[in-house]
Amino acid sequence: MAVIFLHSGSMAPEISRVKFAVVMALSMAALVGAAVGAAAQIGSQPATPARGRAAHPFSSARTPPLVIPEQFAPPQEAYASFSEAGGAAPAPTPPSACQMRLAKIAVFQALGTLVGPGDCGAPDAVQLLAVMLPDQTKVAVTPPATLRCTMAEQVTEWVRDDVAPSLAHFGPPLRALDNFDSYECRGRNRVRAAALSEHGRADALDVRGFRLADGREFRLVDINVAKDWREKTRASACARFSTVLGPGSDGYHEAHIHLDLAERRNGYKLCQWEIREPSPAQAEAAAPSPDETDAAEISADEVPLPRPRPMAASLTNSRAAKKSESK
Repeated sequence: MAVIFLHSGSMAPEISRVKFAVVMALSMAALVGAAVGAAAQIGSQPATPARGRAAHPFSSARTPPLVIPEQFAPPQEAYASFSEAGGAAPAPTPPSACQMRLAKIAVFQALGTLVGPGDCGAPDAVQLLAVMLPDQTKVAVTPPATLRCTMAEQVTEWVRDDVAPSLAHFGPPLRALDNFDSYECRGRNRVRAAALSEHGRADALDVRGFRLADGREFRLVDINVAKDWREKTRASACARFSTVLGPGSDGYHEAHIHLDLAERRNGYKLCQWEIREPSPAQAEAAAPSPDETDAAEISADEVPLPRPRPMAASLTNSRAAKKSESK
């Protein structure tokens, strides 16, 4: 047997190349084995018989997923940022400080942030359903008003502390506020190309009047409603709100009162609400006539009898004459 001696320094590169070739061969073998196993799984499934016709070569039959060797699979951390199918429900937003104060004096539904076209919208919006009076009775807002929470809180305090006590001496308690308009994305006075109204920011409320438990309505612009009550209501509204517009302001608020909390420089407020009275002609038409007054004051016993008819009067006179002749 021939023995060949090789120098150790010349064999090192050859051994490294052999190791690299062996590693590559093992990796390729693993890939080929995985592919062969997947093909065997697909081939072992029973074929679905065609019903009435041959199966189309491009049939969309569902095939099992390809088994990927673990060493080539992506790490599980790669899926950590993906949400599950359907997604979990978002966590409820905690109530704001304004909503916590409002919950003690009103009934409302939280709406979150309102987003509208352009600059329309408002943060922390609510739907005001009713105002709770100090005795826990409710004054319904009809229909419910959509306002930002700060505006809803100011309206609630105005009704509780000013309006309801002023109506107490009329008898039955207050039961409803007549809401004419609240949140609406539009320009001022609905004029095209006008500046955005505070209604578009959910920061305004239009009020027509109030209704008592007995059904009586107190319209804020009704000239027949007590003038002193309307003056007192105007004073309280102008003290609480930044803008108060009514009859005599701009021609657009003759049938309701506009209230808002618009922010102006130096805290400037605008209060334009003319308390009107019936004109002399209206007062005269509404006052009872003297004849009606006299007729109301005369009792039934004092009503004079009608004058006798001419024919009956002549017949009576002739009978009286005959009686005198016979005597």
